[in-house]
Amino acid sequence: MRIVLIDDDALVVVSLKAILEANENIEIAAMGYSGQEAIKLYEEYKPDVLLMDIRMNGMSGLTAGKMILEKHHDARILYLTTFMDDEYIVSALNIGAKGYILKQDFEGIVPALVAVSKGQSVFGQDIVEKLPCLMSKKKVFDYKSFNLTDKEFEMIEELAAGESNKEIAEKLFLSEGTVRNYISVILEKLELRDRTQLAIFYYKNK
Repeated sequence: MRIVLIDDDALVVVSLKAILEANENIEIAAMGYSGQEAIKLYEEYKPDVLLMDIRMNGMSGLTAGKMILEKHHDARILYLTTFMDDEYIVSALNIGAKGYILKQDFEGIVPALVAVSKGQSVFGQDIVEKLPCLMSKKKVFDYKSFNLTDKEFEMIEELAAGESNKEIAEKLFLSEGTVRNYISVILEKLELRDRTQLAIFYYKNK
């Protein structure tokens, strides 16, 4: 697994490199210290995961991540930060980052990298619990304007509640294959990439 590591604190970069390369399955392909370098190094190395800080001098990790994802929709970005700011969390989710974890949880960094490299989304439990509060708004969710059927909206509600495909299938008396097909159609209609963004969409427009 090839990683590009970005943090404007050189000591953090060196420490993380030592910690991560202790795992034989991880290779630090390149290191950088700013958002601008993140963009340059991603283009050069196309890593399995871009591990990046959020608050940095000059261009922030969020701005860099947004620019990278606009060009490379399959980029896997994992944010590693000391900040639990609501605004940062929402922004990271909205741009399509695959994960958001805290530096304090250093033991969880490697498992998070492995999960993200496989295409999974990784957000700490504290962050997941904040989502309904962070993303909810008072406006009514006008699902008809997105050309969603009643059944598709019902499926979005179940998914946003954290139900698995199997659980949704059992609750709605459908096969898991049918549920997967529904979710694919919903993602296409809403122009979203994955289940995490779909849940965010729901809470944001609830």
